[in-house]
Amino acid sequence: MDLKEVSYPQATPFDGYGPGFFRLGGKVHEGNLVVGPSGIQTWAGFTDSATILNLRDEIDFVLFGTGADMAPIPAALRSALEGAGIGVELMSTGSACRTYNVLLSEGRRLAAAVLTLPEDKEPGLA
Repeated sequence: MDLKEVSYPQATPFDGYGPGFFRLGGKVHEGNLVVGPSGIQTWAGFTDSATILNLRDEIDFVLFGTGADMAPIPAALRSALEGAGIGVELMSTGSACRTYNVLLSEGRRLAAAVLTLPEDKEPGLA
């Protein structure tokens, strides 16, 4: 078997996640985040479109991690992002973290906007 090391030249991948936190590049970040080519930023959630819109020249789409389960995002947020040419993909937070890592390793131009998990959910590895 030929094993190849995965590299992430454009941004920092998720190492793990759990109730109230994310671990990226070995460092723990508490709260909701936007992760992309410009780095790791805190995110106020669905009412904060500006943090994502500021990445419009760096990304083609954003993966939304909507918590423990996949849920819709507000129509106004989707409309603002799509109007700026940013594609939108929805999934649970764990799925968004794992998908982000895979697509990042492929050199895709993306960001992840992720909501933390509630206290009753088990931590996961991205």
